[in-house]
Amino acid sequence: MDSAQQKFREVLGLCIELQASDIHFTSGTPVYMRIRNDCKPVSDDVFTPFVVEQIAMSMMTDNQRAVFNEKHTIDFAFFSDSGTRFRVNVFRQRGTIAMVLRRLDEDFKSFDQLTLPPQMSQLADYLHGLVIVTGPTGSGKSTTLATIINQINETRANHIISIEDPVEYVHPNKLSLVRQRELHCDVLTFADAVRSSLREDPDVILVGEMRDVETMRAAIIAAETGHFVLSTLHTGDVVGSISRMISVFPAEKQESVRNQLSRVLRAVVSQRLVHRIDGTGRVPAVEIMFVTSAIQNLIRTGDIQQIYSLMQTGNADGMLLLEQSLASLFAFGLIGREEAYQLVRDPNIFESRLQRIQETRANSLQPA
Repeated sequence: MDSAQQKFREVLGLCIELQASDIHFTSGTPVYMRIRNDCKPVSDDVFTPFVVEQIAMSMMTDNQRAVFNEKHTIDFAFFSDSGTRFRVNVFRQRGTIAMVLRRLDEDFKSFDQLTLPPQMSQLADYLHGLVIVTGPTGSGKSTTLATIINQINETRANHIISIEDPVEYVHPNKLSLVRQRELHCDVLTFADAVRSSLREDPDVILVGEMRDVETMRAAIIAAETGHFVLSTLHTGDVVGSISRMISVFPAEKQESVRNQLSRVLRAVVSQRLVHRIDGTGRVPAVEIMFVTSAIQNLIRTGDIQQIYSLMQTGNADGMLLLEQSLASLFAFGLIGREEAYQLVRDPNIFESRLQRIQETRANSLQPA
């Protein structure tokens, strides 16, 4: 066995042994791994530029190599010899090739196990329309979508099609038939794959990311024609997601898109991962908007900034503001106040929710 490949396999084995989430390969430096919250070197071995490039290219198909040579970056999935799946990002830096491998968890967890609010399970009940999960890179969007798809797979006899870059969670057929297509391997673009999927008798379509106007248009049309569509956006909050979807279209099309979106949008979830106070990992802080008739009207008329006011008073409809989620996580000892306040936009909402939680807990301890 080639010595470089042997060292690479040893690094993958060490990642699993240390329960690291990510491996960083950079030419001329030791291998780094993210273990819990810290990214640190784990060995003295240094990989040369030639070796890093050799390893990277050995994991790619011919088509993926062509995409990388054109774009200088690519994502794909990779199985180690032990059967562990990794999401691989290969890119160029300082004139050499570097890689980050994210270890993927093949076990599906429930919403409760992921510390997600219980109303999140409602997202798997929709039969048609559009649900968007948003947040920055590494905020757990793919895991949340995988949990929703797994719940559908376990409870409905549907045909589920996913289009991903790359496929991160492999869904076996349970009650549903699941077909998973990967960008640069099975399909050329998200938009083309969504349009072609409409001829494949789907019930549920997962679009890994809405990156451009064509993919957004295709996703909206799929939702309009009676399918349940789930997708992600790289935006910071709920309102930003709606604004983004509308603003990418030409000005003369935006009124029409607002009307379409008001009809098909069912919910938007925004997530952030916050370091746990006990140092054992991270926990999701979540903002949830369910589209009510009042919110439909705000989307249709373009008065999107008023949505937060409705969300603040919409707890009965399952609404949850980020500040309210952070207050709950802090009140139950999962995160620290400093970590919470790094994400809080309105301290008054945070403190108000915290006070309500504390009062409710105090009343529950009083004797009857």
